[in-house]
Amino acid sequence: MADRSISGKITLALEDGTVMAGRSAGVPGTVMGEFVFNTAMSGYEEVLTDPSYAGQIVAMTAPLIGNTGITREDAESGKVHLSGFVAREIKDFPSNHRAKLSLPEYFREEGVVAASGIDTRSLTLRIRERGSLRGILTTEDRPPEELIEAARDVPSISETDYVRRVASRTPRTLLPEGPTAHRVILVDYGTKESIIQNLLSLGVEVTVVPPDTKARQILEDRPDGVVLSNGPGDPAVLDDIVSEVRGLVGRLPLFGICLGHQLLARAVGGRTYKLPFGHHGVNHPVLDRLGGKVLITSQNHNYAVDHETLPSGATKTFESLYDHSLEGLWFRESRIYSVQFHPESAPGPHDARNVFGAFFNMMAGKDP
Repeated sequence: MADRSISGKITLALEDGTVMAGRSAGVPGTVMGEFVFNTAMSGYEEVLTDPSYAGQIVAMTAPLIGNTGITREDAESGKVHLSGFVAREIKDFPSNHRAKLSLPEYFREEGVVAASGIDTRSLTLRIRERGSLRGILTTEDRPPEELIEAARDVPSISETDYVRRVASRTPRTLLPEGPTAHRVILVDYGTKESIIQNLLSLGVEVTVVPPDTKARQILEDRPDGVVLSNGPGDPAVLDDIVSEVRGLVGRLPLFGICLGHQLLARAVGGRTYKLPFGHHGVNHPVLDRLGGKVLITSQNHNYAVDHETLPSGATKTFESLYDHSLEGLWFRESRIYSVQFHPESAPGPHDARNVFGAFFNMMAGKDP
């Protein structure tokens, strides 16, 4: 399976004037996007296939990526969604009995522009100090000044509706292996397959519907609850979707994950804002304010909910111990429960998986 083909120059350029050179580990080409860093030591398969990364170029902070290859079974969707991929060292010969191909082979198969040999420590420090930066990744031989100018011309991620680029357009229904306890509709804004699998494991029948599905259609189907999935981009550009979510509030149990959490907050009158460099990784400590525990969570978001803008009746359930941003909400009367982190834990620790049980309790008429 050895594939020693990481070669050829590739250049990274940021809007702040930073230029770095590395070796191409994927296909030739030029990609643009917002650079973010991810602190997971592994889990790159899930990162690559998570629709929430649409429009972003992901730099992994772990120095060695790709040593377990690609298994396909760990994918969170049917394709790679991020714009580009960067690492300090990308291995081209995996050591893992489950691996079907190497990471560079996968990049070429999926058409991914990727860079190895980048000083990701320096890159991460720049993003932490200056916030998320627009930039490009290219195998073209172009003057540094031209690359920097191109980086400054990259559209802001807040100007683009990425949800409709990544979400499924065709409804589908999945049944649990055993008896069905509840039936839910999952509105797909860029959902991860692990979310669906966690619901199925609880005996929940899941019908996945497109992001433009009207509240009226959902209510007419009479599900026991609705899940609003994760997804990419800025919730502030999704006013039409927020309007439909508002039509569901108070009508049945609602469970929001990541973008779904932000959409629910906006639907009840709250506001969202952009974090300086977002939360991306599998080692984010979150305080469970109701249970008094600290959970280590998997996260991937650039936006957060401003808890001071929420209406009365909102219970702040979870809080980031990095920056004290809001990580979870509960509206008892409206039967809303939402989290900013990823309880499906793919990749990441499983501390937060009981959140699915909280939603299950709500559908059974209990408190989370």
